[in-house]
Amino acid sequence: MRESLLSFWARWWRHRWMDERAAERAVPPAMAEQLQARVSASEARHSGEIVLCVEAALPNSYLWRAGREAPLPVVIRERALSWFGKLRVWDTEHNNGVLIYMLLAERRVEIVADRGISRHVPDAHWQAVVQHLGEHLQIGDFDSGLTQALQEVSALLVQHFPLQPGEANPDELCNRVIWA
Repeated sequence: MRESLLSFWARWWRHRWMDERAAERAVPPAMAEQLQARVSASEARHSGEIVLCVEAALPNSYLWRAGREAPLPVVIRERALSWFGKLRVWDTEHNNGVLIYMLLAERRVEIVADRGISRHVPDAHWQAVVQHLGEHLQIGDFDSGLTQALQEVSALLVQHFPLQPGEANPDELCNRVIWA
């Protein structure tokens, strides 16, 4: 299924118009610090790792494929998986890292969970979290949406990977928001 040439160019311009500064405007430094503190507080309750990545726009190579070679949601998922690898979210002791990925140009969200947590949580549940965050994203309420997503992901990690008494999370991955 190929999209029209007009739709392709409209998407291309929308993505080229945005840069990393757009990600910082959507999640400004003060909000990023609050989110980082929320991630740290969450990780004090379980052995999992949560990473937040806010990307303004897709690179040209992904844009070219979107709508021409693969549907846009598939391309966005592939991009999220790419960030999952680049940020080494998969590289945790218990394989229980979770990436929350936002693509601003399309106002889309993906959650990529490592195999340890995926064994316990069905895909339908992850899609419900994505839908909740997506609703906030569509109206530009990034702070509430990301906070709610963090709470939902944290609850799942606490349920399936709680810390034992006296145990501490070694904080294997960076807690700060990644702007791309």
